[in-house]
Amino acid sequence: MSANARHVFLIGFMATGKSTVGELLGEQLARPFLDLDEEIERRAGMAVAEIFASEGEDGFRQREADALAAAIEQPAAVIATGGGAAGYGDNLSRMRASGLVVTLTAPIEVLQERVDAGGEATRPLFHSAPEKVAALLHERMPIYRQGHACVATEDATPAQLARRMALLVADMEALPGDALERAAVVALERASYPVIVRRGVLADIGSWIERRFGARPPTRLAIISDSNVAPLYADTVSKSLAAAGFTCSTHVVPAGEGSKRVAELSRLLEEMAVAELDRRSAVIALGGGVVGDLAGFAAACLYRGVACVQVPTTILAMVDSAIGGKTGVDLEAGKNLAGAFWQPHLVVADPEVLMTLPARERRAAFGEIVKYGLLDGESLYRQVEALAPLVTAPELSAEALAPLADIILRCASIKSFIVTRDEREQTGERALLNLGHTVGHALEAAAGYDGLLHGEAVGVGLLATCRVSAALGLCEPALEVRVAETLRRAGLAADLDEQLSAHPEGPERVLSFIGRDKKRSGHKIGFVAVRAVGDCRVVPIELNELVRILRP
Repeated sequence: MSANARHVFLIGFMATGKSTVGELLGEQLARPFLDLDEEIERRAGMAVAEIFASEGEDGFRQREADALAAAIEQPAAVIATGGGAAGYGDNLSRMRASGLVVTLTAPIEVLQERVDAGGEATRPLFHSAPEKVAALLHERMPIYRQGHACVATEDATPAQLARRMALLVADMEALPGDALERAAVVALERASYPVIVRRGVLADIGSWIERRFGARPPTRLAIISDSNVAPLYADTVSKSLAAAGFTCSTHVVPAGEGSKRVAELSRLLEEMAVAELDRRSAVIALGGGVVGDLAGFAAACLYRGVACVQVPTTILAMVDSAIGGKTGVDLEAGKNLAGAFWQPHLVVADPEVLMTLPARERRAAFGEIVKYGLLDGESLYRQVEALAPLVTAPELSAEALAPLADIILRCASIKSFIVTRDEREQTGERALLNLGHTVGHALEAAAGYDGLLHGEAVGVGLLATCRVSAALGLCEPALEVRVAETLRRAGLAADLDEQLSAHPEGPERVLSFIGRDKKRSGHKIGFVAVRAVGDCRVVPIELNELVRILRP
């Protein structure tokens, strides 16, 4: 057993395989296995179904919480929880503080097949109409997305899943003992990596990289930053790396979207080759979304791929662009049209750097944060609404930093969950992250990437999403009004028609760029629409119809 061994908690909906996989995982890790439902039955002296019948769900949940609290006090084990356990009281936060929380997932059709095939009459909540079961799963998804990592169970055997998860556990337990309390994990089949959201971590980045790379540390490191961020933080990072025994060079690009071009990429590659980086070297992306995209692509290209560490310094990069491995540059024809999937080895986000972030950058990031609220559900959306005026004030107060860090971690968890489920946009789940981006990217491209900041453009794009969704009969027109008010509270543009008409050549110039979107297929585009807060989906729509709806 690892010296840093902690509990492994399995959460997720009924029939995802928590007990079956958990028992095998316990064998892989040489740790005890505990099925929480069985422990509840042992302590109560009656079956789960009897507890529900005699005490109701509230009574069962309290027994469940008590059994979980007792299990947490025991030596490191694999603990399989019931489908609703993570959503009751402070169960989830206690689990996160006590070990690695892994959400097991599967499509509802697969879950129903498993229940039917097993003839399981002991699941008290699964014997409802199919639509009620689907609604319950949808209701619980915002909780499940707050686990550290997720593992899809539909395309592998329990034994395969247990072996894969044992590697994940070993990988994460190599981190410092308390690292997971402020972390999300992108748990890919080929490799996993943590996303750390922790105050003060920047000054200790060297030891984090040392711990993450373990027995094969990078031979050299190249810090890539921009002209705004490098004067503030490059020296701190360099000193931390030197203290950990690393040799590094620093490469600075001009701040702004204009640096996300092939010419700048070529210059960086030449500089890093001259700096004697080799195939065991690593690139550190220190900055916002532009730096992260550019440095990540440079890492993917240099010697056909070297390791990358993302160190985001903006809210937008912390919640979105630094996570998931999408890297690239802009072309004259459009945004992000050249690039590669290149997953980082580590993402380290220090919320304290946001104290020096210009107010406009903080406001702009709220476009992306509102996107996550719309994707996840009412609970997160209401938190975003409440936090908007605090975070977007002229000066970021220390009091606002803690709730902001919590929302950043929540958004990072959602992004990590979706990326794990669909790394390369093959199932359609990752496409949901493009919510608001079809029109947002068109606004940026029409202005030559010298007008609205990305998050500002995404905010306008969310208004467009609501309008198109309402025109398609998917949501109520009132949703656009609500989103506009949220953006207005954050000091962002909240009038879609005004923004589309602001271009000197008129709205037709902006709308023409929609046809260059990467999600276009022939005369149609996969548009991320919204039915309600927490209910988004990709729908095909004719380009001409989309333009017609949006034309002021």
